Amino acid sequence: MRYCINCCIHLLPNDLHRQCFRCRGPNHNNQKCPVCRGENKIPLYTDSKQMKLLAVLAVRTDHSESWNGFFCLRKGKLCSLIFGLIIMTLVMASYILTGAKHGLLLIPSPFHYGAFTSNPSLMDNESLSDMKDHYQPSKMNISYVKDYPSIKLIIDTITSKIEFITRQRPDLEELRKQEPHMFSVIPNKFLPNSKNPCWYEEYRGNTTTDPYATNSYALYSKRFRTIFDYLRKVFWNHLYHYKDKHYRLRCLPHFYIIGQPKCGTTDLYDRLRLHPDVRFSASKEPHWWTRKRFGIIRLRDGFHDRYPVEDYLDLFDLAAHQIQGVLQSEAAKERGKMNNIIIGEASASTMWDNNAWIFFYDNSTEGEPPFLIQDFIHAFQPNAKLIIMLRDPVERLYSDYLYFASANKSAEDFHEKVAESLQLFENCMLDYSLRACVYNNTLNNAMPVRLQVGLYVVYLLDWLTVFDKDQILVLRLEDHASSVKYTMHLVFQFLDLGPLSEKQEALITKSPASNTRRPEDRSLGPMLPTTKAILRDFYRPFNTKLAQVLFDDAFLWKRT
Repeated sequence: MRYCINCCIHLLPNDLHRQCFRCRGPNHNNQKCPVCRGENKIPLYTDSKQMKLLAVLAVRTDHSESWNGFFCLRKGKLCSLIFGLIIMTLVMASYILTGAKHGLLLIPSPFHYGAFTSNPSLMDNESLSDMKDHYQPSKMNISYVKDYPSIKLIIDTITSKIEFITRQRPDLEELRKQEPHMFSVIPNKFLPNSKNPCWYEEYRGNTTTDPYATNSYALYSKRFRTIFDYLRKVFWNHLYHYKDKHYRLRCLPHFYIIGQPKCGTTDLYDRLRLHPDVRFSASKEPHWWTRKRFGIIRLRDGFHDRYPVEDYLDLFDLAAHQIQGVLQSEAAKERGKMNNIIIGEASASTMWDNNAWIFFYDNSTEGEPPFLIQDFIHAFQPNAKLIIMLRDPVERLYSDYLYFASANKSAEDFHEKVAESLQLFENCMLDYSLRACVYNNTLNNAMPVRLQVGLYVVYLLDWLTVFDKDQILVLRLEDHASSVKYTMHLVFQFLDLGPLSEKQEALITKSPASNTRRPEDRSLGPMLPTTKAILRDFYRPFNTKLAQVLFDDAFLWKRT
């Protein structure tokens, strides 16, 4: 079978293909016709079977047509290339937005992670074999040796800018101007026969009045509603009636566990509340001084209505009822018995969280807050006692990360967040003072991990500007973990608590630890040795100063 490629007409044997538009006349001869003889065309032969063409194959020697085909080919390749780039861009955007940290990074970080071996002395004298036991880098991990000098430069810059300058303490009148309502509610004198700071306040409601109807803690938190439901039922029974007037007993805490988060404050709280003479607020951490009085429920949710001081005092009503029972007992009236029940409050944000000041207080000096939490606590309670529980700031930061991070948690991800936070902190220190950076709300919210919480000495020095040193007890979690009985005895002595029976003491000291690391977090293992070395360098000057202030080298955390 034969096909005329020029004509594309199906030809049978001996057919003169009269239908060919390029052939003329009935006497046409295939051999003489220049078109059909093969000039300027290429005939295509197949077998003798009849078949149908599904496409037209035209092969021409025309050079212009050849160039047209070439350009069509180039256009096709260009379109394919553009389409491929678009797909790759979409894939990269999707990868980055999901925050994936494992495997091959499409956008490599300037800070790599891996086994750091260039300076073993920076690893607290850990040997290379010890490091390998802690962490085996994957094939994709790149050694940190190349990048460590650049991070060390960041830390050196921060260290060179550190100055521990004593802050100016505001006077009482300035504080009154900032919080007039608070000063109108809390008196400057308390009941003389109560160890805990308490006073009587006139109650002007009647038996049908709900004293907790507007309490913000009850309105915004479900966990408080059960407590306030109970308080409503017993409220009227605990009023003191005198000369046709009704009075309720109000109390503030005698002591505060002020910090730090992830340092064992929950365990200390759980053990202390087992003491027969100790009571706490309705919840462990009201966060009133640092957040609720400014209207902060959750930082990510912005500001709400400010919680008045009355809402905070309501949290101590259960304890106040018990104190009132002691004060109103016949034995107490006859013998002038002293109430020995004390109330505690354990918001671990009290020591360090002053992030809200910038939204409420004017007259800041070069970015430093003019008023701090301790200024107001001291104004009302100059004799308050403060307990601080600390731990190695390097380990505290990793524990903090594991507790609060919600997704993609890993030692590698923690490492990247530490590197980013150090860069942000350095940028602040280049323009502002240490105190301004530590209390900088914008910086603290921008850092992926809370580096600033581990700068213990900065906060402690600011608390020491208003409170005497003997009013502050500083403990180490490491000591508490090794000997609960020893640390609890220190706390009992500090709070002037009475002696306990052996059974009571055993109950307090031998109960299991509270708020330990979750199993899923323990499975992630320790931080990378390189990350630990970096954080050791960063916290070293602050730990050195802390040890000097407390006259205790244990706060250097050389071995933890």
